[in-house]
Formats: sequence, C-alpha cells, structure tokens
Amino acid sequence: MLKKLNTLLLVLLLAACQAQDTALKSVPTEGSETIDEKVIYGSDDRKDVYEVTSSLQKRLAESTVALIKASSIQTGANTSRIVSKTFKETYGLCSSERFGEQENAAFCSGSLVAPDIIATAGHCVRSASDCASTKFVFGYAVKVKGVLPREIANSEIYSCAEVIHTEVLASGSDFALVRLNRPVTNHAVLKIRQRGAIKVGDPLVVIGHPVGLPTKVAAGAKVRSAQPDQYFVANLDTYGGNSGSAVFNSKTGVVEGILVRGDDDFEHHGSCTVSHRCKDTECRGEDVTRITRILPYLF
Repeated sequence: MLKKLNTLLLVLLLAACQAQDTALKSVPTEGSETIDEKVIYGSDDRKDVYEVTSSLQKRLAESTVALIKASSIQTGANTSRIVSKTFKETYGLCSSERFGEQENAAFCSGSLVAPDIIATAGHCVRSASDCASTKFVFGYAVKVKGVLPREIANSEIYSCAEVIHTEVLASGSDFALVRLNRPVTNHAVLKIRQRGAIKVGDPLVVIGHPVGLPTKVAAGAKVRSAQPDQYFVANLDTYGGNSGSAVFNSKTGVVEGILVRGDDDFEHHGSCTVSHRCKDTECRGEDVTRITRILPYLF
C-alpha cells in the first residue's frame, strides 16, 4: 500500500513539473494570450535605438511599428499614455536579465510597406475583431538613455481600417497585411525584396519589440537555411513580441522577411526566469516568412 502511495505521489509531482515547464514556454504577455517562442543565439545583440550607431539601422527602425492593444492606451488631447507592467514584473525575471526595468506594452511588431499598409505576422492579426482592438504605434522606442516611451504623440498612433489578407500555416508562411485608417506621412515606406531569394550566410538585422519592449535592433545574425519555399531560417536574437518584425538584409536595408516562429524564450533559474540561449549554430533557428509572399496582396 505504501509503495502504491509513493508511486502515485511521484506521478503527480512529475505532472506538476511538466505543467509548470509548459506554462513557462508560453508565458502570457500583456494584452495577448501567449507568445511565440524565440531565443538568443550567441551573444545578445539587442540594442535600444539610442545605442545604435548605424545610420541605416536607425532609419529602418523609424519605419517599424509596435502593435499595442487599444485597452493599454490612455488617449489625451495631443498625446497618449502607454500603460503596462515592466518586463521584470510580467515574467518574474532574474536580476541578470537585460531591460527588466522597461515596460512591455506591445504584443507584436510590424513594418511600413506602403503609405497606409503594415506588414506583420498572420497570427498577430487574424480577424476583424483583432483589427478593431489593435493600435499601430510608431516611435515606441528608447531614443534617449533612461527616457522610457510612456507618452506618445497622437500623430504617431494609427488604427486598423481593414485586414487586407492574413494567413497562418504552421509549417509555412505566416503574415498579414493591414490597411491603416490614414496614410503615414512622417515615416518612410521600406524597400522590400521584389524577386529572387536570400542566400545562406547572408547578414541580417531584425527590428521589433521582443516580449513587447520598446524597439530593439538586433544585428549580427545570418541565414542558416534557405531551403523552404515560404520561409527561411536564421539565428536572430528574438522573443515573442518580435512576431511580425521586419528582418532586413543588413548590407542593403531591404526587407527580406517577417519573423514568425522560433525556439523557447525562457528557462527556470531557481525562483526566477532567464533567457534561453543557444550557440549561433545550435537549436532550431528562427523562422522568417519570405517578404515576397506578401507581393500578390500588396500591389
């Protein structure tokens, strides 16, 4: 009888541990149900906008956008306040983790591909309901050290007028095109690849909102596999919230794709969590929908 009781207790303990591990791999973000799993490869290349020295990367960052739930924005006469917990509070981070003091209001990322059209991941905007509840916010970035973007000019905040197209294929492309409620006049439309395909080893930079944080620019990545037709695989330093981020050729500044899937974000470290890290050539890599997939719906 005692042996059976011990066996039952062991089974229950293992089940609890498995449930806890599953929950950590899909830690909820503010304003969304779960995050898609991403990871840090090699050194952590994420930078705030004020830390970026490349003039090209700074220009590209100006044309990227944060997707934020309307419920997280308090609208004022000329500016609006972004309301959110800090990264550390949301995820129970260890003190060793970077950017823990920054707030993380975004649930996905996007980029300006036409005067009034944003490209993002399909799983970020699936329906008219998602369209109605989402704001597209430019300038959600730390442009001066220590100054967090809590107040955003209303001119930088856009609504979704319609979802032009959205698709989510588990092992294929994942993208959406959203038409804004008005043309964007103070940010440049990005150049996107029109034909051909990126090659293995080509250098990349991703710009977006990892775990909903203010804009992060992460260079130093490369294409690891270019075999799938609808997407390619790279060792980009990304997290959930980066979903929808534009992935650029770091030499030309041309958009090559949209970040959509990846490896696990976090690991337990005692009573707190730390980023999952892999060597540059390890783990599964991050999946990037080829930007050419949007062309039939864009023009």
